[in-house]
Formats: sequence, C-alpha cells, structure tokens
Amino acid sequence: METDPRVQLGQAVRKRRKALGLSQEGLAEKAELHWTYIGGIERGERNVSLLNIVKIAHALGTTANRLLAAIR
Repeated sequence: METDPRVQLGQAVRKRRKALGLSQEGLAEKAELHWTYIGGIERGERNVSLLNIVKIAHALGTTANRLLAAIR
C-alpha cells in the first residue's frame, strides 16, 4: 500500500475522475486549473494546496473531506 499522501490523494482524484468519465482536461476546466497540474496531482508529484483540493473536489461533485478520506 502506498504511504505517500500525495500519491494517495492523486489516486483518489483519478478514480473519481474516471468514474465520472472526465478527462484530465475536462476536470481541469471545471476546476479552473491547468490540465498538466491535474496530471501532476494524479501522479503524486504535486503538494496540493487546500484551495486547489477544494476546487478539485467541487469539480468532481464531492467534498474535500471525501477526497482526503482516501489518505491513510
């Protein structure tokens, strides 16, 4: 099991995005972020700010709490 919280968050974002049938570009547009930034998050390369976690959660139709719940 992956222990890096950045990777865990990225996996949660990717799982939710794919379940909704969104591309990285589509999610980025909804969250008002750049698609390469979304890719970096999903790969666990980015240390995401709280404001951007909230933007992404809203774009995914969920809450930041639910996204962060994937972090163990």
